Amino acid sequence: MEPTPEQAIAETQQWIQTVVIGMNLCPFARKVVQDQTIRYQTTLTTDPETLFQAVAAELTLLTETPRERIETSILIHPNVLTDFLEYNDFLGAVDELIAQQGLAGVIQVASFHPDYQFAGTRADSVENYTNRSPYPMLHFLREVSITEVSDDPEFLEQIPERNQLTLRDVGRKAMLAKLKAIREQAAAQRSNPGGGGT
Repeated sequence: MEPTPEQAIAETQQWIQTVVIGMNLCPFARKVVQDQTIRYQTTLTTDPETLFQAVAAELTLLTETPRERIETSILIHPNVLTDFLEYNDFLGAVDELIAQQGLAGVIQVASFHPDYQFAGTRADSVENYTNRSPYPMLHFLREVSITEVSDDPEFLEQIPERNQLTLRDVGRKAMLAKLKAIREQAAAQRSNPGGGGT
């Protein structure tokens, strides 16, 4: 069953709480969640061009909105670019758009996908789960937000490596169990939308 926008957002929020914050994979996430300054936007389009237009609109909105209202933005797109290689190719067009809008060094995009695979890894390598989200999504970050957390480039560069070490310690079996629990909770909510789940 295709998720509604509300269900896709709810599942993404649960993933952020359980995996991203719960496993301390991102030093920026906890504060924006607590401050409620993350914007979640969903498009159910199946067309990459329509998604590209949504990306452009999201970049404009983020740059025109004060940080105290929207610090960061996540665009969830469950029905388009479900193939990771196509998604990866699309990222190049997004980076070009950021540059064309004069936002290089202002906004950067972080990539998350259910089938995310780092170069040089096997598809089943546990390291890939640092970027494996419930749905394909694009996360737009303000560069200033990142430097405020740490102005040490070496610290920032080492985040992916530290995350991969964390997941190796946790193991693939435990990661799959976490993701399965998130999916099952979301599926239960979809089948019983009026059930008032926790």
